[in-house]
Amino acid sequence: MAKVSLKNITKIYDNGFQAVKGIDLEIKDKEFMILVGPSGCGKTTTLRMIAGLEEISKGEMSIGDVVVNNVAPKDRNIAMVFQNYALYPHMSVYDNMAFGLKLQKTPKDEIKERIEKTAKILDIEQLLTRKPKQLSGGQRQRVALGRAIVRKPEVFLMDEPLSNLDAKLRVQMRAELIKLHNDLQTTFVYVTHDQTEAMTMGSRICVMNDGIIQQVAEPKVIYNHPANMFVASFIGAPQMNFLHGTLTEKAGKIVTAIDGFEVVLNEAAAAKVKAGNYIGKEVVVGVRPEDIKIVGANEGLNVKVEVTELLGSDLNVYFSFKGRQYIAKADAHVELQFNQIISVAFDMDKLHLFDKESEKSILY
Repeated sequence: MAKVSLKNITKIYDNGFQAVKGIDLEIKDKEFMILVGPSGCGKTTTLRMIAGLEEISKGEMSIGDVVVNNVAPKDRNIAMVFQNYALYPHMSVYDNMAFGLKLQKTPKDEIKERIEKTAKILDIEQLLTRKPKQLSGGQRQRVALGRAIVRKPEVFLMDEPLSNLDAKLRVQMRAELIKLHNDLQTTFVYVTHDQTEAMTMGSRICVMNDGIIQQVAEPKVIYNHPANMFVASFIGAPQMNFLHGTLTEKAGKIVTAIDGFEVVLNEAAAAKVKAGNYIGKEVVVGVRPEDIKIVGANEGLNVKVEVTELLGSDLNVYFSFKGRQYIAKADAHVELQFNQIISVAFDMDKLHLFDKESEKSILY
């Protein structure tokens, strides 16, 4: 098994477009690393440079202790699972899984043993004689994974492998991939734009935007302590609410005035504000929907209900305040009507503060 090291990795295409802008990333041995971000953020380009399918413009790429900048893909001891599965349509499942091993001149008996063992792990033993066109999307995904597993690579690279599956199957395959990683104890590098996949599968998450790494951390840290407004808005569904406020000091307390109402910061937040000399400055206040609570009449901020979305056990409540729309998350049993006036309150221990200019977190 192996760690993957990216040092100042840059990708510049012939037309001058810079897809990846000097990123540094250490992927630990046996880690499940998720690269996540919006379309065009550079995550797939980064994965393809690890695989050797894209040339590195600048920087140094290592797998294990070997610098692989000039090493051919077939010699990197990696296996890649693509979004479209990339199975050979004229070959049986068995031959698809055996193809890479035959190229490596692996003995027939060993090929048979590896395929049978892998097919049992993935529960595709009964599919070995079928052609890809005879398989469902989920079965094709398992075969593509099987073809990668039999090669016993040091690193698995996966490029949005679940995006072509229906919602129910995606949930099932997420669980199976987590189990597979635990069973194989191999380094996984997984690209997705789906934050749910990132939050549920990764041991660490690398959030990217515009070719730059925004934050690398464990899922809980990414969610609870986002490094900047981009991470805060991208991770979390529904996304974080942002309000503009000004920080002032009153009677020894640090207060942020937001559209005419005041929020008192807790001691930890107040200390960070003072240390950063933010008193008197405009900031962006972030609050997640689940940290906005519906309270008794006139016990909090009075707002108007615009839309509600019932999502099983949760109810998304869209409300307006002074011409802007925000969202809270309530229990499904709460009965609300269009244009109803309700009172909401913020969980003061869960507020986020961001520098208005740099958009970086003030508190973390």
